[in-house]
Amino acid sequence: MDDAPPLKILCITGWCRNGSTIIGNVLNEVPGVFHVGELHFLWKNAAGRGANDSCGCGLALTECPLWSEILPLGRPAGVSAEAHAATVVRRQRACVRTRHTWRVLGRGLHGAEIREHAALMTRTYRAVADLTGARVLVDSTKIPGEAALLPYLEGVTPYYVHLVRDPRAVAQSWSLPKEYCYVMPAGTSTAYWHGFNLASQAIVRRHRERSVFLRYEEFIADPAGTIDMLLRLCGEDPAGNPVRGRTVDLHTNHTVTGNPDRFRTGTTVIRDRDDTWRTALPVRARLTAAALSWPLFRRYGYRYGGTLRTGRVRAATPSAGKR
Repeated sequence: MDDAPPLKILCITGWCRNGSTIIGNVLNEVPGVFHVGELHFLWKNAAGRGANDSCGCGLALTECPLWSEILPLGRPAGVSAEAHAATVVRRQRACVRTRHTWRVLGRGLHGAEIREHAALMTRTYRAVADLTGARVLVDSTKIPGEAALLPYLEGVTPYYVHLVRDPRAVAQSWSLPKEYCYVMPAGTSTAYWHGFNLASQAIVRRHRERSVFLRYEEFIADPAGTIDMLLRLCGEDPAGNPVRGRTVDLHTNHTVTGNPDRFRTGTTVIRDRDDTWRTALPVRARLTAAALSWPLFRRYGYRYGGTLRTGRVRAATPSAGKR
């Protein structure tokens, strides 16, 4: 590993239903870039204890030609796959949940369990890169504790995308039942939105030089330009951008969990509007989302009328240092 070039991890963080799956799958079409999906959930889902045990290729994670090679990594001799998965999940809960973000940022590898988890993630990322030939892995896990751990992984150079979506649109998305995805009230989804974005904000402030703040609404306004920007962020050639106008051809991927749309392949048109919440989300839920997301709602450029303060992608995080 010492002779291997640093592996680039493009880490998408923020709260769920923020558009990370489509952005990751578009990047997956770039030569040398591979979208792993939400890697944090690999072991839990493979053991049948998570939301979905299927790879983006349609096979069970345990039968996928990629993940079936990855899952045995770090498993002690004589330990079953189920027992190993339980150990990994226990370490994750003890060390890298969202509430642990500030501790990881401040103390790094501060105990035996987090060192063991860091060693497993290092080995996992490197094995995926070796098997796929990728220079850049896109991880759309969105668990800030995992994102904060990346700088401590040997041979890894992390880049961060703090991806935010209007909390009213997020609440609307959570209100709709989807395959293997449960529904969530507006108050609950917005409380998570606030907590995950606060933690993500702390990470990108620590690593400004390798981070961008991106609103989903900016991506759909200019998908090709956004992908160009993300490739430049991690030192890749934008000539590999697969987006033409608003269209991209998606092929089979090997993502771990994520939006059920990850299974869709073929010619895909990226929609240019994200405002169904205006008519589909009840007024009370809209007001709940706007109120509970304050003051980040305004700091991130959202307005009660639904328009953005600016349409440009900006580096790092908005209003850094201001309270």
